[in-house]
Order: sequence, then structure tokens, then C-alpha cells
Amino acid sequence: MTENTKRSGLVALIGRPNAGKSTLLNALIGEKVAIVSARPQTTRNRILGILNDPRGQIVFFDLPGVHRPRHAMNTRMMREVRSALDEVDLILHLIDASESWGGGENYLFELLEPVSAPVIGVLTKIDLIPQRAELLPKIEAYSARRSSSPVIPISAPKNDGLDGLLDEIFKLLPEGEAFYGEDLNTVQSERFFIAEMVREKVLERTRNELPYSTGVVVDFLREEGNLLRIDAVIYVERDSQKGIIIGKGGKMLKSIGTAARHELEKLLQTRVFLALHVKVHPRWRDDIRVLREMDPTAGATDFS
Repeated sequence: MTENTKRSGLVALIGRPNAGKSTLLNALIGEKVAIVSARPQTTRNRILGILNDPRGQIVFFDLPGVHRPRHAMNTRMMREVRSALDEVDLILHLIDASESWGGGENYLFELLEPVSAPVIGVLTKIDLIPQRAELLPKIEAYSARRSSSPVIPISAPKNDGLDGLLDEIFKLLPEGEAFYGEDLNTVQSERFFIAEMVREKVLERTRNELPYSTGVVVDFLREEGNLLRIDAVIYVERDSQKGIIIGKGGKMLKSIGTAARHELEKLLQTRVFLALHVKVHPRWRDDIRVLREMDPTAGATDFS
């Protein structure tokens, strides 16, 4: 690649739930474009992050964690994964290096076998491994499964290995002009981003008290001078879950709203009035209307 040659392409981040995809995406972009949680299956949609670099432009898809679908929402998530693998120029296959491999990782290797796009193996969370020598068997195991793929160990929170990963990505991307303007780092809608931010604060504060059964819809969004007024609904499946989110005397819901409002004001650079409501809907994850409100860009067949 000559000094003036630009490379641009679509890059998918794929891995098991909680492999560190959103953390890596935010670290590479340099700004928060995806929510991060210790809870698995945090990402539910294709989160598009855009990295502009003197060498070109990378459009990242942070895909949902690969898992067995049990609801219309989960079925659509897995459809997003398979569709993206057919569209992208490059795939980053993320594996948590601090955990042992199991059937889920074997399924991912099988999923990637027929894919024509090149794959980079990315061993994440190496900061959680006491001795770096412990990485060598994992690198060798990955290479044994995909001998054609480079393997790069990284720690996104520590910014360790990210420069080498970007070097490898740009080597494998095709030559071409940028897809988006250099002033963009994401093309997600503001409404979607706000809903995701509220959901992140729910996940942070409820921890293991709630299963993977909460969703957020922004019902109302309007600018009033230098104030952004937001009404959002947090969906849960049972009355007991509603009680957990509201908390004693409304303290939990207030804590969630305050944390979300502060971060939104910092990221959006405006004052925010945020009103949160909690609704019980036993089967919201199978309700096409609710799912479409969470992702208005999706068509009806995306949830079937």
C-alpha cells in the first residue's frame, strides 16, 4: 500500500456473549458508541462504529453475542449475525482469553468455516491473565483451528495490542474510498442511543437481580431550547422485576435516571430532562410492536 492509498471496509466483531466486543469497539473509536456491561448478551442490534484514520476508514458492526435463540428478539439477533457475515470485508473473531473454551466457541468456529471474508482471531481480556506465557497455548489452539488467520492478543481497557490489531485490519481491507464523512463516528439514531444508555444503567444497577428480560423504548423526544426532553419506558416481564427496578421509595429508578441523565448530558452536550416509566409486559420479547419501537429501522420480517 503506497502512502496515498486509502483502504476502507466493513468489519464485523463476532464472539460469544461478554467476549468484550462493545468494549473493544469503544476503545477503537475513542468514544462511546455501544453500551458496556458485565452481563452477557448486552448488544442486541448491529452497532455501527466508524473509525477514520490516515490509512482509510473502518466501519465496525458490533454484532449480538452468538447464542441459541429462544424468543423473536433473539431470533432476529442471530439473523443479524448471519446476515452481517455475508456482507463484510473482514471479521474479528473475539475470544475471552481468560476463560476456557467450550461448546460455544466450537460453534463459532463452525459458523465461520464457510465464510469467504478473512478472519482475525482476537484474544481479549489478556490483562486478566497473570502470566503472559499462558497465552501461547491459546494462540496455538486458535491457529490449529484456523491456520490462515492471524491471532492478536489484546486488552481493550488497557489499550494493549490495539495498534497492532489496527495494522492487521488495514492490511486486509480492500482499497477504496470512505463510506461516511470524516466527522461521523456512528450512524445510530439519537433515539436508539438514548434507549441503550438507559438500558446500560439498568444493567449496571440491577446486576444479577434481573435476568435478561429488560428493554427500553424512547416514547417522546423533543428539543426545547437548550433542553432535551425525553420520556422512556423500561419493559420488564413480571411485577417482581418492576419492583426491583423501581426500588424502595423509587430509589432505584431515580438512581438509574440520574446516572443516565448525567452521561447523556456529557455525551450530547446539552441539558437533559429524563422521565422513566416501568411497564410489565410478560411477552415483550415476542411482541413485534415493541421490538419495532426498539429498532424502527427493522422490517416486520426481521422479527419472524
